[in-house]
Amino acid sequence: MNVPILYEDNHLLVVEKPVNVPVQEDASGDEDLLSILKNDIKERYNKPGNVYLGLVHRLDRPVGGVMVFAKTSKAASRLSDQIRRNAMEKYYLAVIRGSMDSPKARLKDYLVKDRKKNEVYVVGKDHRRGKEAELEYEVKQEESGMSLLEIDLYTGRPHQIRVQLAHQGAPIYGDQKYGGKVNHPGQQIALWSHRLVLSHPVKKEDMTFESMPPDQYPWNVWPEYTNRDM
Repeated sequence: MNVPILYEDNHLLVVEKPVNVPVQEDASGDEDLLSILKNDIKERYNKPGNVYLGLVHRLDRPVGGVMVFAKTSKAASRLSDQIRRNAMEKYYLAVIRGSMDSPKARLKDYLVKDRKKNEVYVVGKDHRRGKEAELEYEVKQEESGMSLLEIDLYTGRPHQIRVQLAHQGAPIYGDQKYGGKVNHPGQQIALWSHRLVLSHPVKKEDMTFESMPPDQYPWNVWPEYTNRDM
């Protein structure tokens, strides 16, 4: 499997995650991104034994786009700390069905995950298991009964963007789990990890990495936001 490498040094590996590939091994037994990248490092650098590669954040299986991995335990610890402090900025692009009430707003909800069903629900603030979830969106363009959003993710709850937008009555195009009434089987979810802004764990330099969605429907309704090479 060809996984595009966006940046690599002795401390970081930044890649473009392919869609429909699990980030790490799961019950499906399908090839996972972490194993693919470890094997690639092992072969490219002729490394003996096990290869270390730290998973510091995740993307849902159907979602593609930019991801950062740590090549040392020190880098993993420092990147994880950035995420805990909300110092790592994570931006997504999403195509939703319909439109949002406001062109730009911050959404704050409380979420609970049903692990048996692998589904997440919005609950009241006082729910004992509710975890705070927050994001900010901006509508970039509207066309053909859909809207293109840029999302600044403040917290990293499972399925967070998908659930919060569906709760607003604006499910993401292709999302079967949280938009089954308007989406159809076989449609690819239009959610993409677009940009990461982080501080290099060793050099302390601010770094920005970007990835554009593929030149496919519905992304190509807005061709300036797509990668024509994909």
